[in-house]
Amino acid sequence: MPRYQTSVATPWTAERAFEYLSNLEHFEQWDPGVTRAAQVEGEGPGEGAAYDVSVRSVTGSMTLRYRTLVFAPPRRIEVLAETPSLRSFDVMTFDARGDAGCVVTYTAELDLKGIRAIGNPVLGIAFKKIGDRAAVGLRRVLEGTEA
Repeated sequence: MPRYQTSVATPWTAERAFEYLSNLEHFEQWDPGVTRAAQVEGEGPGEGAAYDVSVRSVTGSMTLRYRTLVFAPPRRIEVLAETPSLRSFDVMTFDARGDAGCVVTYTAELDLKGIRAIGNPVLGIAFKKIGDRAAVGLRRVLEGTEA
């Protein structure tokens, strides 16, 4: 299963970083692979909230419905998107560093299902490139003054 992880030290408090990143509508502000993100279920971020996230893919674009499984402010959020052929699981953790902000760790797992799983090694190579681009955007937002 392809996996990508990055950590960003930010001057933002864990509460501020959690509030921003737990609203998946912000994905398109920092992840260049996301073309659109909209909440479709729930009222604001929280357990059970669902977001349709449109991403660029090798075939053009696809929309994944992410559901919030774990919502534990300001420490952890877990979201999952599943289709018949793909599973995407993301975890964000927020570790406070006293008065010096926090460290955000973003972990994403992408897994092709069924017969397509044979392509996971190749997907892993592409996923690293996709993750690296998203990490640059995440760092830009969290280290700067955007959002």
